[in-house]
Amino acid sequence: MNVVAAFEAEAARRTHQTAIVDGQGRAITFGDLAARCNLLAAAWRARGIGRGDRVLVAMGLGIDLYVAMAAAWRIGAVVVFPEPAMGLAGLRHAARTTMPKAFLAAGFYRLLGIALPELRGLTLKLTPHDRGAGNDEISAVEATDAALISFTSGSTGSPKAIMRSHGFLATQNARVADLVRPTREGEVDLVAFPVFVVANLALGVTSVLPNWNVRKHDGANVASIAAHIRRHGITRVLVPPSICERLANLEAPPPLSTIFTGGGPVFPALLERLALKLPGADVVVVYGSTEAEPIAHLHARDVRDEDRIAMQQGAGLLAGAPISEIHIRLEHDEILVTGEHVNKGYLDPRHDAANKRLIDGAIWHRTGDAGRIDSLGRLWLLGRHEARVGTLYPFPVEVAAMSWPGVRRAALIGVAGCGVLAIEGDGRHRHEWQARADCLGDLVVRQIDAIPLDRRHRSKVDYAMLSKKLK
Repeated sequence: MNVVAAFEAEAARRTHQTAIVDGQGRAITFGDLAARCNLLAAAWRARGIGRGDRVLVAMGLGIDLYVAMAAAWRIGAVVVFPEPAMGLAGLRHAARTTMPKAFLAAGFYRLLGIALPELRGLTLKLTPHDRGAGNDEISAVEATDAALISFTSGSTGSPKAIMRSHGFLATQNARVADLVRPTREGEVDLVAFPVFVVANLALGVTSVLPNWNVRKHDGANVASIAAHIRRHGITRVLVPPSICERLANLEAPPPLSTIFTGGGPVFPALLERLALKLPGADVVVVYGSTEAEPIAHLHARDVRDEDRIAMQQGAGLLAGAPISEIHIRLEHDEILVTGEHVNKGYLDPRHDAANKRLIDGAIWHRTGDAGRIDSLGRLWLLGRHEARVGTLYPFPVEVAAMSWPGVRRAALIGVAGCGVLAIEGDGRHRHEWQARADCLGDLVVRQIDAIPLDRRHRSKVDYAMLSKKLK
């Protein structure tokens, strides 16, 4: 069960179809990608890389990255991805945590193999342009063999290493494919999440990569994005909420059939703006985590008027119906999940005690999110479980506040034992904000110039940074 086999089978059917277009407009077909993968795998096999060997990757998001991933999996090697939002610190952490056999880098990143003490001793330095000879055969691997090691965002502590086996990746790809499989031929996707590019390769769908810095989604140029969409005939986008915000700000956004978004809370106001600007688009909100992707999803068209009113009155944030292949339970309001595509343990088992639960013979993952299930079986999010202030969870307050006049962003946080509602917005409405906040709980409203956001998708509140900012 080599995870690359599904891609190569699709490549044989779609030899001349474009597989990936990078942010600069360079393209590669499925056939050429498979051929390059073959030569690269042969080169690395000749240099002694094989089944179970860990390869630490430091490359930008581009065609070379996906060729390299497929080549590594082809020979049974394990791809190690550092947490990109951490930059150099994330790379060093990944090297110390996984002890790789080889370092794969391109461009400027190759210098890091010499500069970083964690990598200096590695004799195997690989590049995505290595070339071997002959026809490389796909290595036989077991479903339980490791294929990928990636890291949690580190937003709640040191990033934790997650190992995905070939069987796990195949299952995860199947669950992602259930969401993104096109209903018609010829869809072209703008994809900001690598996991969806991998799924698209197995589905035979063309993926166009971002033309903006994915570490700074909130700084992306919306006119440039729109031109990118039109230039490449993009029909669907898979992007974080911060990019959706920019699309919703366009006077005349390019036509899209579908918008998939996730990686952070998607507030009702954004869904309404997207519906107004792109009335023909199916907007799908996906809820998941690094350890469990996906968990639930919501089509914007299914949000009822009573749901919108409930969110404005403090009911939390509607996430939609859990996918059928996942099991959810609530313990003291915290969302726990299990299923074949849910991570069962970290590379360092010391992390398991705080994040995994063994219940009736099954391993459940603690998401760290609080939630509830309504009478229709839909999941509502209440925010991070540990971010509760007294009896108040963040999302019931924040989602309600986002519907108030002049509010651009809101965040609930405890400061010196008091509940503070930080608001980024037009201060002329401050007295009204305080009056409305009084109806939600014992809260003090504080206007702030900018609420800090997470480093990965620039869509979630960074409560630790906000706490420092308010002190």
